[in-house]
Amino acid sequence: MLGDEARVLLGFPANSRPSPSQVKAAYRKKVWESHPDLFPVGEKSKAESKFKLISEAYTSLVSGASREGSASATYSRVVRTGVPRASGGSRNQALIKIPFLFIILGTLGLGGSNATRAYKRQKEAYPSHNPFLP
Repeated sequence: MLGDEARVLLGFPANSRPSPSQVKAAYRKKVWESHPDLFPVGEKSKAESKFKLISEAYTSLVSGASREGSASATYSRVVRTGVPRASGGSRNQALIKIPFLFIILGTLGLGGSNATRAYKRQKEAYPSHNPFLP
C-alpha cells in the first residue's frame, strides 16, 4: 500500500507527515469504528475487508516504508527475547540469584524440620488405612 493511500484511509491529508502517535490514535479510532464484531452478520464481510485495509495502512505507516516513498511497503518487526538487561547484561545474575537461595535455604533450615515433625505427628495421630495415601 502506498503512503498516500494509507494516510487517506486513516483520515490524514495525502501529503501530510503525521507523527507516530497521531498515526496510532487515528488507527485506534478507525479500528473502533470498523471492527467486524460490531456489525451484524450480513455486513461482517464488508467490515472485515475494511478492517484489513486499515491494519495494512497502519502497518505501512508505522514501518516507515511509506514515508520514504517506496512502492512496496515491507513489514518490519522487532523481536524481543527475554528481559531487557540493565547496565550491559549478565554481570548481575549472581547477585539476583543470592536472595532466592537465602529464601530457599532459610525455609529448609528453619521451617523444613518443623514441617516434617508436624507431618509425622499428624500421621501418628490419624493413621490412614488407605494404601495409596502416604
